[in-house]
Parts: sequence; C-alpha cells; structure tokens
Amino acid sequence: MSPKHVLSIWLYASVFVALVALTLITTGVAFIDLGGDLNSVVALVIAVAKALLVILFFMHARTSSRLTWVFIGAGFFWLAIMMALTFSDFLTRGRG
Repeated sequence: MSPKHVLSIWLYASVFVALVALTLITTGVAFIDLGGDLNSVVALVIAVAKALLVILFFMHARTSSRLTWVFIGAGFFWLAIMMALTFSDFLTRGRG
C-alpha cells in the first residue's frame, strides 16, 4: 500500500525546528514570573500548539479522511471537558 501524500523533508525539518523553539519558549517562560496563573495559561497554549503540530504533520492528520478528523475532534472535546472539570474543582477549593 503506497502513501497518498508524501511531505518534503524540509517541511518535517521546519516543524521540528518549530517544536524545539516552542519547547525553548516554554522553558524560558517558566523562569519568568508573569503573575497569577498566567504562567500556566501560557504553558498550556504552547502545549496545545505543539500538540497540533505533531497531530497535523507527524501523524498525517492534515491529509487524513473526515472520520479521522471526527475522532481528533472528539479527543479534543473530551480534553476540554476534563480541563473544565479540573479547573472548576481547582477554582472552588479555597471556598467553604
């Protein structure tokens, strides 16, 4: 079975460089006090960006069928539910 879409090595190298850069940015932001919970928010945004790069390019989701996109969307929806429940628990701990 031959692959449908072949991506260039330059694209893979560019995505790899972007992932390394985002990792370095995450490390740099960890040493800077942004106040409050902003460090966590920035780290989560960068983590989502890295996850999207991996899913789209290394897992070939960009060129996958619609059914694959449905399952990717379901995974992100489930992640959103879990994060909402976790944050709601975290935000109500100081009360009561």
